[in-house]
Amino acid sequence: MAGCSLTSNNVSCSGNECTATLTGSGSEATILGNSLVFAGTQDGRATLSVGDAEVSCAAGESVTAGPLSLTCTSVEDDSVELTASLG
Repeated sequence: MAGCSLTSNNVSCSGNECTATLTGSGSEATILGNSLVFAGTQDGRATLSVGDAEVSCAAGESVTAGPLSLTCTSVEDDSVELTASLG
């Protein structure tokens, strides 16, 4: 689990890739040394921020937020499941 710590969110890592489930607006996880904040969902899109970068993604979409590449695997009304890797 090197590179990941969790704050009441499910984060698991394998090498340089982490999977996280963030539940509730404002929930946060530290992934690969970066703080990831879930700001909520709207119209099936999850809004996430990493540092100064804010992105939104729907299930199945991949986006880049700061140093992280994020893939949203599941987007619900109050949660998002994603995979994150560096670069």
